[in-house]
Amino acid sequence: MKIESVEALLGCVGKRNQLLVKVVTECGIVGWGESGLSNREHAVIGAIQHFAGFLKGQDPRKIGRIWQELYRSHYFEGGRVITAAISAIDIALYDILAKSLQVPVYQLLGGKQREHIECFACCYTEADPDKFDDLVKEAKALVALGWTTIRVIPSRFDDPAFFEPQESITRTARCLNELRKVLGPDITLGIDYHHRLSVAEAASFCQRLKPDTLDFIEEPIRHESPDAYKTLRTLTHIPFAIGEEFSSKWAAKPYIEQGLTQYLRVDVCNIGGLTEAMKVAGWAEAHYIDVMPHNPLGPVCTAATNHFAAALPNLGLMETHQGPFSEFGAHDPLLFPKQHVLTGNKFTIPEVPGLGVEVNEAAFRLATPVETEAPHLSKRDGSHTNW
Repeated sequence: MKIESVEALLGCVGKRNQLLVKVVTECGIVGWGESGLSNREHAVIGAIQHFAGFLKGQDPRKIGRIWQELYRSHYFEGGRVITAAISAIDIALYDILAKSLQVPVYQLLGGKQREHIECFACCYTEADPDKFDDLVKEAKALVALGWTTIRVIPSRFDDPAFFEPQESITRTARCLNELRKVLGPDITLGIDYHHRLSVAEAASFCQRLKPDTLDFIEEPIRHESPDAYKTLRTLTHIPFAIGEEFSSKWAAKPYIEQGLTQYLRVDVCNIGGLTEAMKVAGWAEAHYIDVMPHNPLGPVCTAATNHFAAALPNLGLMETHQGPFSEFGAHDPLLFPKQHVLTGNKFTIPEVPGLGVEVNEAAFRLATPVETEAPHLSKRDGSHTNW
């Protein structure tokens, strides 16, 4: 078996673009992968085009060797653009190999550890005192539908132009303390701060919360400095969920070995595909760290993440944006006529060869991508801050 072609396809699905990779073999098997570097897809397409030339004619079953060639055949190796491209290609190669063997992808990862993948719900109403009634309504509706873990977003999160951390943390903390009273002790409650805070701001936020309010805080600060997280770890007892931005095992290393995170947010479409994700998850297992996969994209990402999650002994919960209040529209059945289906708060993996996803390629090619840019946020003094 040999690779005949590697192609990047960019299209808009729902509210966001999706960057798929199609790998075709000379015997006609097609594998699909997805890249996770949203809003910088054209850079990833360029990397994929570089790779396509020397991948042609190679044996797609040599997945580990191909991974090493894609990563090491540069002087300036690594980086998120490169690993986002590698991720998509790697996932597509697993799809091809599993189809050729007539088995689901999880069988290539050691087989299933569980029969279904439980997810946490994303709340889309800001945790703000002025929006408290709407937040409670959304959270209670999720609980009534059987969701046991809910992740919220902070106050001022949706402002497209400004983000003042101090305003956000005071209002969010007030709101969350009250939300816990409403939800009671049995619901697991987390928040995603989208790395918008400094160490001092994150510590102040955590210290404003009552001891039993939050079960985890996701990405409170940027991850480039493990020492900063080491400092923050001493200033709060709340478990951290970190890692969706990691683009290699080397980025994950200090967070695993120094106990800087309690949930590892592995993203199979950014970290280097299933090959790298399984290595990092095994490393985390050795340190008793649960994996909480990041899954914000489309059906190919969801399928790859489900197979990954099924094979892990140390799975926590998986992210999904297919909950009842999501408006992303990323899993359009017209474009993806076969995909993994969320039932309640769980996925059951279809027992079919490969990833279990079919792409309506003709329709996807007509789904014209939109020019997108993440919000460029400022503080009120005009200085730029993190989105």
